[in-house]
Amino acid sequence: MEEAKDILVLQASYTNPVHAEAICHVLNGYAEDPMGGGHSLPAEVLAHLPEELAKRAHAFSVLAFVNGEPAGLINCFEGFSTFACRPLVNVHDVAVMPAFRGLGLSQKMLRKVEDIARQRGCCKITLEVLEGNAVAQASYAKFGFAPGMFDPAHGLMQFWIKPL
Repeated sequence: MEEAKDILVLQASYTNPVHAEAICHVLNGYAEDPMGGGHSLPAEVLAHLPEELAKRAHAFSVLAFVNGEPAGLINCFEGFSTFACRPLVNVHDVAVMPAFRGLGLSQKMLRKVEDIARQRGCCKITLEVLEGNAVAQASYAKFGFAPGMFDPAHGLMQFWIKPL
């Protein structure tokens, strides 16, 4: 018989040392995954990430713990929709540690993100996903996300970047 899983999903406090350590642990695990780039984050990034996130009033993170171990993370940033004249939430990172995949953590964390977005009066939640990440796409679709589009005649929205 499989042991029961004690799952806790919460909004992180960047000044809580347990939460700060969990954010760095899970985010670095994501960075090391092929879908996160396949390389550890620099020590300098990990040393300062929670305090830098805390400086940003529109940032928030959701953590998942399984039996007390950091298992999942979603980092979010509030933006603004000029068309709706309301805030929105952009999901920037979604990560579940390999040992905890298959427990529905992404759905539980996304539910918490949605609760926070609704409390903030947001009009929508946005995110980016790699074209080759079918597992993540299936999870997002299950939660109700779909590729961005205004008019099918103009095609899907694309996410572009310009490194600085």
